[in-house]
Amino acid sequence: MDIVFAGTPDVAVPALEALADSDHRIRAVLTRPDAPVGRKRVLTPSPVKTRALELGLPVIEAGRLRGDVISQLRELDVDAVAVVAFGAIAGPAALDTARLGWFNLHFSLLPAHRGAAPVQRAMIGGETTSGISVFRIDTGMDTGPVLRRLELPLDHADVAEALDDYAHRGAPELVAAFDDLAAGTAVMTPQTGEPSHAEKITVTDAHLDLSASTAEVIDRARGTSPAPGPWVELDGKRTKLFGLTPAPDVTASGAVGELTTWQQRPVLRCGDGWVRVEQIQPFGKPRMNAADFLRGRGDVTFDPYTDEES
Repeated sequence: MDIVFAGTPDVAVPALEALADSDHRIRAVLTRPDAPVGRKRVLTPSPVKTRALELGLPVIEAGRLRGDVISQLRELDVDAVAVVAFGAIAGPAALDTARLGWFNLHFSLLPAHRGAAPVQRAMIGGETTSGISVFRIDTGMDTGPVLRRLELPLDHADVAEALDDYAHRGAPELVAAFDDLAAGTAVMTPQTGEPSHAEKITVTDAHLDLSASTAEVIDRARGTSPAPGPWVELDGKRTKLFGLTPAPDVTASGAVGELTTWQQRPVLRCGDGWVRVEQIQPFGKPRMNAADFLRGRGDVTFDPYTDEES
């Protein structure tokens, strides 16, 4: 088939590479415009644009799917559009530019976790399995019929690890779906079951309530790492914590929020026990080993949790 690939971040690159290596012909790659990155705000192409140019593929940059972009897509006259984390909504005019439609690789088992942050919300919710779905985009929010589903473990240390895993496992599923579309054998199954919604993660979502159970604290930390980064407050200043893992062997007493050392390893007291902490990022400073932080400052107790964004 003649197709367009639409995607922007790193997680979209494995699918782009898989489709480029398939029997389908990528007529163009649609991605968001170069954006400022880092403290110096250097204008930087998206990972998808970078890889597309390396593959010798034409690139169309668009922040919104309207106007001239719609005209360019119509002129390509493709059979289908493959979408992985493009970052803009495809309305009716865009969806009509491909004969068979637009098809999205989504990182959940739909209808669970429709929306922008499916892996993050599943992790925060303590779910141990999730997966990927390939579905045809309609005018709803991730409501279209599903062509492929693959259940996968969700036991990763953080979101970046999970998304990288799901991106690589999902890429061949997207190719298989397009193979079925080309052969005329694709089965599109309406979504069934109770839907849930995965809203975009905010800084407030990353605020750790250390009075919660160790499992809840770890799950929220995993689901907000590496960005925006799980945080607590120390002397009224936001402090990020990374690499939180269970520490069931710790028998020390301590107040909720206390960060101390147990058998030469940093541990943090939560509502029902302790967790280990690998790294800490004090306000305005780079990340450092939590052990080094404690050696320099001594034991600390983080401020009590409040539900107001600081």
